[in-house]
Amino acid sequence: MPTLTRRLLGPRKADIPRARRAIRFYSVFAYVTGIMLLLLCVEMVVKYGLGYELELGGRHGFLEFVPWNPVTGVSLVTGVNLSTGVLIAHGWLYVVYLVAVFQLWSIMRWPFLRFVLLALGGVVPFLSFIVEHFAARIARREVQETAERHAREAEDGAAGASASGAAVGPSAASGAAAPPSGPAVGPSPTAGPSPASGRP
Repeated sequence: MPTLTRRLLGPRKADIPRARRAIRFYSVFAYVTGIMLLLLCVEMVVKYGLGYELELGGRHGFLEFVPWNPVTGVSLVTGVNLSTGVLIAHGWLYVVYLVAVFQLWSIMRWPFLRFVLLALGGVVPFLSFIVEHFAARIARREVQETAERHAREAEDGAAGASASGAAVGPSAASGAAAPPSGPAVGPSPTAGPSPASGRP
């Protein structure tokens, strides 16, 4: 039963190439989303804790922290608001991260609890790096085990077919080479008159 359960939760043979691509796709966006989440946390501390927003290309300079009033919500940003940009970027990257998580989860046929844990990696700081380390390693091991299992099954099938063919071959050859049984039938020699019993 444990072997059967392991096989049901692992990837299918036809999904092995897709599983390897899904692992790479997930790993990349796990790191990208994790980095953007850390930037978002820093932006929240600076904006709501210190009362500043990060401005790009405004009247205050090329890159400058601009005062922001959290009570009135009035912003003095005149250029590109990088604080808002980090928030929007993380939101869209998290959507792509969820797509990568769902793709990996569905191909690997993991339990739903693992999907929830992977999804939380994009909203909890530092969790995406930890989850990616273990999830990617488990996925690569299961893909490798599936590929090796199917390779052994193919080798066993080929060995069984060759063994059965070798067993049938000598039997057919011996049957074909056996001579026909029974006495040889042929013309009997003509008996002549005995010199002692007959008269001339």
